[in-house]
Amino acid sequence: MGDLSKNEGTSIMHLPDDCLAVIFHGLDSRMDRNSFGLTCRRWLHVQDFNRRSLQFELLRRFQHLESLSLSNCTDLHDSGLTRLLIYGSYLQKLNMDCCSNVTDYGLSLVASGCPSLMSISLHRCLGITDKGLETLASACLSMKYVNLSNCSQISDKGLKALTHWCRQLQAINISNCEGISGVGFEGCSKTLAYVEAESCKLKPEGVLGIVSGGGIQYLDVSCLSLSLLKDPLFGIGFASCLKILDMRLCRTVSDTSVVAIAKGCPLLEEWNLALCHEVRLPGWRAVGSYCQNLKTLHVNRCRNLCDDGLQALREGCKNLSILYLNGCGRLTSVAIELFKFHRTSVCIKEIEILCIKPYWEFS
Repeated sequence: MGDLSKNEGTSIMHLPDDCLAVIFHGLDSRMDRNSFGLTCRRWLHVQDFNRRSLQFELLRRFQHLESLSLSNCTDLHDSGLTRLLIYGSYLQKLNMDCCSNVTDYGLSLVASGCPSLMSISLHRCLGITDKGLETLASACLSMKYVNLSNCSQISDKGLKALTHWCRQLQAINISNCEGISGVGFEGCSKTLAYVEAESCKLKPEGVLGIVSGGGIQYLDVSCLSLSLLKDPLFGIGFASCLKILDMRLCRTVSDTSVVAIAKGCPLLEEWNLALCHEVRLPGWRAVGSYCQNLKTLHVNRCRNLCDDGLQALREGCKNLSILYLNGCGRLTSVAIELFKFHRTSVCIKEIEILCIKPYWEFS
């Protein structure tokens, strides 16, 4: 009876970690694997420790694997990437988000082992510098999609290498990269159609560099961190292929830029000007006069959108179908009702959209 009562006190929690790892590896359902770590902290540790080895086990078993995610493998070091030298030749897409212990040497292993790589996400890879990016760019010439958001050690030098070597580059995310001014984009390929640069310190010549290839269709420069006397976004006025432009929270952008953009971007379909307080009547008149393909416009909380400005939008923008409008203190209820009466086909929405959904998700 004593032995029996002793056995009754035994549970799965008494199993050593290696046995729990065997159980984890034996789970076929992705949902079960994701839920494994919800049991307790110990099981979460086993899940985190074995997720990386499971990824590489799959890579060994399926040697023609084209996509691999190592996202959030915070314990992954450079040495863990050596298997890519053997098994990475067919790999086309690699996600290394938040792999904070990977350095330039690890990225050189990726470059050597994955010559067919077309997409890589390095979000918050704090150990990666320009040197590693240069190595990657010179080896992976078919690269099309690159996410460098929150990579604090990347500058225009690394960006220049990327745009120089990767002439098929289509999309790049440099959000929150404070070391990038944008000049590294100068001379980029016409294939570059998507640039996400939220909360960057772009210079005027950097914006000109982004549009220098002539193929930009989507551009996010929201929350632009600039304190320059010169109008920072004047160069966008030369982006004749631009369809979606996010300038939310660009507080320094004045009528000069808005007029240039309205005139120089005839294909513009969506424009986010929320919280652009320096846009005044000349800017709104330019939007109404020249943006005839515009379908969606965000003017939330624009302090200097007045009744005359809304009238200019009402009388212009013939293809407008959605107007995000709220918190504009200078607008009267009469002007808003007149807009609704004359433009019944336009849906006015008060819910503020924080960002425009991009063409391509880096995740």
